[in-house]
Amino acid sequence: MRNVPLCQVDATPRPVLAIATDYPPGTLLPRHVHRRAQFLYGMSGLMEVLTDDGAWVVPPYSGVWIPSGKPHQVLMRGVSTRSLYIEAVAAPRLGQACEALLVTPLLHQLLLASAELPALYDPQGRDGQLVGLILHELRSAECLPLFAPMPGEPRLALLCQAFLAAPSISTTAEAWAMHLNWSPRTFSRRFREQTGLSFGQWRQQACLMAAVTRLAAGEAVTRVALDLGYDSPSAFSSMYRRVMGEAPSAVRHRALAAR
Repeated sequence: MRNVPLCQVDATPRPVLAIATDYPPGTLLPRHVHRRAQFLYGMSGLMEVLTDDGAWVVPPYSGVWIPSGKPHQVLMRGVSTRSLYIEAVAAPRLGQACEALLVTPLLHQLLLASAELPALYDPQGRDGQLVGLILHELRSAECLPLFAPMPGEPRLALLCQAFLAAPSISTTAEAWAMHLNWSPRTFSRRFREQTGLSFGQWRQQACLMAAVTRLAAGEAVTRVALDLGYDSPSAFSSMYRRVMGEAPSAVRHRALAAR
């Protein structure tokens, strides 16, 4: 199905519905919720996903798993999507947290093929087998560290929100502790309690999210690295390659080639 509103087919008695949708650059899907779980896959462009749990950046050939009943908003930056809407009984991933997932070449091809599935596909035929294989691949998909969880403590949340708007790897835990009038030890303990990450881990992931966004827009690696506060482009590239499994220049080259 292509460019079909979910509300028109949501009641279809099938465990999975597949819908392909094209979004103009800058499209904002305001905060909303689905009865079914959703796997949102961006074949092009970039998606920025915001929930009460935190923020995700989802580059091309990656997707985000959104559990059923999870309120979320999505900013589309020139995205062509393949969405799977999955009944809770068939959900391949457990838990109530969103996840950014790596899409393998096999899963990519399966998601391409899913756009041709009718709402009332034959669950016992080829279409049903295609759906079953997609669910199997989603179950084993690798998580990507493109998530910055948001703390519940209001003052700490404000600092995190400001950081996401202007991230810098040189920002220190000591500076935030002083701002909050907490001791460094109290800050470290509370930050981990609130986010599940150390401050250093959270800071790196927030910077990585900003880097992916800017590289996907075609910005130069050197400019991105220095703007994010890294001592050198090589230090930034080393971190990026270690975490993401590829050089940051590869992301920029794909973005420029797609223009």
